[in-house]
Amino acid sequence: LLLCVVAVGIETTTTELALRIHTYHHHHHHTMKVVGLAVCRTGADLNEPLPLSINNDLSSFGYFQRPSVKEMLLFLTKTFLKRTEPGQRQSVEHEGYVVHCYVRTDGLAGTVTTDVEYPARVAFVMLGQVLEDYTQQYGSDAWSVCTTPESLPMGEAGDEYVTKYQNPAEADKVTKIQNDLDETTSILHKTIDSVLERGVKLDNLVDKSNDLSAQSKMFYKQAKKTNSCCVVS
Repeated sequence: LLLCVVAVGIETTTTELALRIHTYHHHHHHTMKVVGLAVCRTGADLNEPLPLSINNDLSSFGYFQRPSVKEMLLFLTKTFLKRTEPGQRQSVEHEGYVVHCYVRTDGLAGTVTTDVEYPARVAFVMLGQVLEDYTQQYGSDAWSVCTTPESLPMGEAGDEYVTKYQNPAEADKVTKIQNDLDETTSILHKTIDSVLERGVKLDNLVDKSNDLSAQSKMFYKQAKKTNSCCVVS
């Protein structure tokens, strides 16, 4: 998922991420989209966020790219949630995609990954509702002690969220009630460079990651080298 740094008009090539999708150049085909939804547990007892539930819509990617995209989404989710403070909402943008991150004060956390056109406010309303529903589905006595990745899935409920929120205008009807989120919530818009600790490079995190197969790491490097690997129209 090669996400580009648009914030403050800075462009950087050092932090390009796997998969450059050119969809956003094809305006006549362009639709805003949600590609991933993840619910995770964070906490002092964990080295890194633990994914509890994952729902992706990878239909805009080629069949053979999907396993690598799926791994990349999980890698980004864990990398960015680990660097999101409890109570904080931040949107990390990179090459056409944005990972919207939210960590609740009780440690339950989530990400919604969208294309860059997708309104952040709608993504965070979705995330808030997802986490609310999640705690209805699994009490904190279940999720707060979970140690097995993806063992408490939302299942169809998660898929329904991803489908329902594909069209932010439709979803926006739901969010009318929550317009005050605009005023009350500060959403931090960040680049990958500003999220990572000083001197830490995404390339190194990719190399060290246990979430990425050798194939996905290769895929990431190829995508970086050629600066594009696929055109979705």
